[in-house]
Amino acid sequence: MTAARQDAWTEDDDLILAEVTLRHIREGGTQLAAFEEVGRRIARTAAACGFRWNSCVRKRYSEAIQLAKQQRQKRNYLKKQGIADLDAAEETTGGEAPLAKGEAVTAESLSLEAVIRYLRQWKGLIQELNRQIKHLEKELKEKDERIAALQEENERLSKEVNEVQTDYQVVNDDYKALIKIMDRARRLAFLAEEPEEEKTRFKMDANGNLERIE
Repeated sequence: MTAARQDAWTEDDDLILAEVTLRHIREGGTQLAAFEEVGRRIARTAAACGFRWNSCVRKRYSEAIQLAKQQRQKRNYLKKQGIADLDAAEETTGGEAPLAKGEAVTAESLSLEAVIRYLRQWKGLIQELNRQIKHLEKELKEKDERIAALQEENERLSKEVNEVQTDYQVVNDDYKALIKIMDRARRLAFLAEEPEEEKTRFKMDANGNLERIE
């Protein structure tokens, strides 16, 4: 049973973890098997090795991981072509797959094929990048136009808000003036009614004479 260590990971531990994991990737093995192998070698659990690989070590070996995957693909290709000694075949071809099954393999043809394949890959990559650039430029132009339209609309709405505020101030002032006029008119009407109430009132008696009413 693999012992569970609690001490910190050392640089040698990380190096062993990277070497074993990359070898398993290159040879077509699983990462779980790699973690179990590393755990047996450095007395840690496979889970601890997996966590360390995913959280820390893998980020430092991203290019090596891609290279190991490419080497795995080449080994699988050579295996399909019926080449038994994969290591010898890779040394002969310089790590590149043969041109075709049964075709004579020479250093010149392999080098030329590798260069052509490399240039084609770069050509396709450049074309794809150019398409992405054009797409991004189109999106940027659309966003700039959208921003300009929003700015114009914002200016229009700000102008309308200022006009509404001005109209509100005018209406508010007119309303206050109207209230003052109505209040003044009410007071004048009240004052005009008071003398009428104070006027002497008379009534006629049975003989037809006017009698003052107190």
